[in-house]
Amino acid sequence: MTAAPSAPHPRDGHVDAGASGLTGEHLGPDVVELVLPADPAYLGVVRTACAGLGARLDLTLDEIEDLRIAVDEACTLVLPTGRHAPDATVRLRATFSISPGALAVRVQGPNAALPVETSYAWAVLEALAGDVSSGVEPGGSWISLSHSRDRAT
Repeated sequence: MTAAPSAPHPRDGHVDAGASGLTGEHLGPDVVELVLPADPAYLGVVRTACAGLGARLDLTLDEIEDLRIAVDEACTLVLPTGRHAPDATVRLRATFSISPGALAVRVQGPNAALPVETSYAWAVLEALAGDVSSGVEPGGSWISLSHSRDRAT
């Protein structure tokens, strides 16, 4: 017994024009957003999401691991520093945008003191993820990373 082929899902950019009247062009990037307590104990959730989304793009195991490490480092940099008890109301936000052949990640957290772009931490981020940018905003900071399949070749 063979399984019937499944129809492509519209989020994958493939739409049956006969069924919907739409063309088969890509409808835009998929976006996955995680909002978690700003506590290092939850970084495993972000790393796991990153790995799963990287696998969806058919990244190699090495590329997925590099992205996981880069996202973990970025999250650590935007989390509060110090050894006091985590505030349950403070959040870490990780937004993943998936488009054909590319994964962009933006992490936001409460730490407003990011390292300078000439620091070792920044060099690690750039080596692992490629395009890196950051900024400070009211209530914290953000770091954006992106990886494309074109970069890997």
